[in-house]
Amino acid sequence: MQTCDLRLDAGWIVPIEPAGALPDHAVIVDAGRVVAVLASRLADLRFEAREHLALPRHVLMPGLVNAHTHAAMSLFRGIADDVPLQVWLERHIWPREARFVAPDFVYDGARLAAAEMLRGGVTCCNDMYFFPDASARAFLELGMRAMLGLPVLDFPTPYAADADGYLARGLEIRDALKHEPNLAFSLSPHAPYTVGDATWERIVVYARQLDLPIQTHLAETVHEVTTSVTEHGRTPLGRLHDLGATGPQFIAIHGVHLAADDIALLAAQGCHVVHCPVSNMKLGSGIAPVAALLAGGVNVALGTDGAASNNRLDLFGEMRVAALLAKVATGDPSVLPAQQALCAATLSGARALG
Repeated sequence: MQTCDLRLDAGWIVPIEPAGALPDHAVIVDAGRVVAVLASRLADLRFEAREHLALPRHVLMPGLVNAHTHAAMSLFRGIADDVPLQVWLERHIWPREARFVAPDFVYDGARLAAAEMLRGGVTCCNDMYFFPDASARAFLELGMRAMLGLPVLDFPTPYAADADGYLARGLEIRDALKHEPNLAFSLSPHAPYTVGDATWERIVVYARQLDLPIQTHLAETVHEVTTSVTEHGRTPLGRLHDLGATGPQFIAIHGVHLAADDIALLAAQGCHVVHCPVSNMKLGSGIAPVAALLAGGVNVALGTDGAASNNRLDLFGEMRVAALLAKVATGDPSVLPAQQALCAATLSGARALG
């Protein structure tokens, strides 16, 4: 009989892959890793656990992955409801960030967000916000895994004065924390419309040199897309592709207004899309073409966005809304069934974050 650190028995285990629930099974953990998932009766014969926890009335499954959030914006929850994205950003969020955002603010907000996410079953998140070292401190204290987006903008904020400052500060934080096993990092230019071509080109160089993913808000509104076509002759994604940003480590957040050519490009480049249905609904941005993305072979993960543009960090709620929106958008009730929505909130998020 093999000795192990922990045995967890549950009424049902949902492994994500393969699909479905396994009744009366056990998960065997040793040295911090899952080493077996098997029927409880077989676990009795094969493993001697130092700790044995029985959960006969529970469902046990992998932790959820919130593939896009701004954790510290929990402290802006409920500000500026019932307005579109640009008004929300320019008149309400950015002025408050200029006034309030500082390391202590980010630490407190991220700590609050982490507590909310952990209580809701989220064990890993992809965060994008200023002072990521302060967020990192909160996540590490609460034992939560996180990808920290290193923000980049072309205008000043309390975090940095210009693109040079954002990149230098972010990479310094990454160098200081890169050996933390529960943390990963990405370069996170806010959006194509807030970051110019010259800065994007530098971001691409750093991403390739340091093997860092690139994540950005993309094609979130009709206004963003039409402005890009007018000013650059390309959709936002087409422009970023021309600048070299796309590839298997490119994470497009929102992707609400993607043309058929955009979807084909995302699939061909092995990119990922993070669907944030509730945020898109709250800001009136639209419904992302999830069915077309999945049919095209694009990996689609699920995110809440920040609490300021959602009001909750509830990934179970996000799964439900995503499934319902996909059905009503296509008129096909078979689109995005429960298993696929669950995969988007777990395995697909893990794939997007590497």
